[in-house]
Parts: sequence; C-alpha cells; structure tokens
Amino acid sequence: MRSKIVAGNWKMNKTYNEMETLLGELEAKVPDTDAEIMVSPSFVNLPRAFKMLESSVIEPIAQNMHFAESGAYTGEVSADMLKGIGIDTVILGHSERRSIFGETDELLAKKVIAALEKGLRVVFCFGEELEDRKSDNHFNIVADQLTKGLFNLKADAWQNIVLAYEPVWAIGTGETASPEQAQEMHAFIRKTISNEYDATIADNVTILYGGSVKPANAAEIFSKPDVDGGLIGGASLNADDFIAIVKAI
Repeated sequence: MRSKIVAGNWKMNKTYNEMETLLGELEAKVPDTDAEIMVSPSFVNLPRAFKMLESSVIEPIAQNMHFAESGAYTGEVSADMLKGIGIDTVILGHSERRSIFGETDELLAKKVIAALEKGLRVVFCFGEELEDRKSDNHFNIVADQLTKGLFNLKADAWQNIVLAYEPVWAIGTGETASPEQAQEMHAFIRKTISNEYDATIADNVTILYGGSVKPANAAEIFSKPDVDGGLIGGASLNADDFIAIVKAI
C-alpha cells in the first residue's frame, strides 16, 4: 500500500531562529496521523532541524543535491554530506531548479541515480508549463520527463521513489488547477509507469500534488483516488496552514 505524504518545501525561507520557531509550533500542533510529514529547511539549517526532530514524526528532508560524491563544485552538497547529518530524503527536479537553474532531465537522471546509490529516498518533481497546457501538450511533456528522468531505473529502485507532479502553470500565474485536473494527470502518470514497468509499481508509487495546495482546497484534492498527498510551498511556512493541510489527508 502506498504512503500518504505531506511535505513542506520551505525553499529559500526561514532564518535559523525562524526555523526553530516554526518547528516548535509544528511539533506542538502535529496531529495523530498515518501520513508521513516532511519539511525541508535550507541546507544551513538542516543539522539543527535534524536534532530538533530526532524523536518527532516530522522528517527533515533536503531540497536538492549534486550528483558527484565530491569535487570542485562550489556551493554544492553531496549525498554523503546529507547522509552524514542524518538526512534520508531529498527533493530533486523541482520546477524552480529546472526553470531558474537550468537543470535538465539528463542531469536529474544522474542525480536520482546518485541519491539512490547512497540510500536516499527521492522526491522527484516534474510537470508542464502554461504554454504546454494551453497547447494540449501536457501529457507528452510529463511522459517525456518521467522517461528521461526515471525510466532508466531498475524496477526495485522504485520503492525509494516518491513522485511530485507540479503543474507549473497553476503556481503563481493566476490560473487554477482543479482537483479533477490533478486526478486526470495522476491517473495518466500511473498508466505511463504501468506501461513501462508494471501495474504493481504504478499502483504502489506515491504521487504528490504540488499545485498551490492550501487549507481551503487540500481535502478536495486529497480525496481524489490517485492523489496521495502534497508537496506544499507557501502554506508550509505557516504552522496553522500546514497542520490544516496535514489534517486534510
């Protein structure tokens, strides 16, 4: 049975002191749930987050990593560095990494392999831009990102893969994705994986929705049969909002 997950992507937000405050608020309010709860502070705050959450149901995770074990890659962080401070999960391929920092499907495929080889669980992000949706090319874009980023993996590697579908066109554009559109794409993702591998892998992989989930729409989105939770952006920076979303799962 696939996991239910609510993961907060904090991006480049929260200073050290602000992080401590937010984690304290989350710890005080976290509900009893079967869902996995994750938060992703910045690299500089991860060691402290790990210590604060050592006995918590909330898991601190990383926002990114490099594919190399070490070397002349100024400003980068390796899988071994993450493992060395107790981190077990990393987000890869976020839409901002793709659009702002130019990360390609081929680069992300290398990162995924590097993470899995070091025993990290991967939250793999993908999704179409507004022009792709308007030109009715969204299914092709998503299938292509899955194929280039993940379909080089052996079947047993999928037990350490979590998918996060991000309709980039519905994030900060004024456009709104409906729960039905989320379900349609998530069902397509499972079908695409089933065609490449088998129905068992497709049915067991957790697929998160990353299109501006908020307390007001979380329950309806999470009620869809192929939506297993959310990768939460702005709403994860407020304890009450994030906890409300966790309760909605």
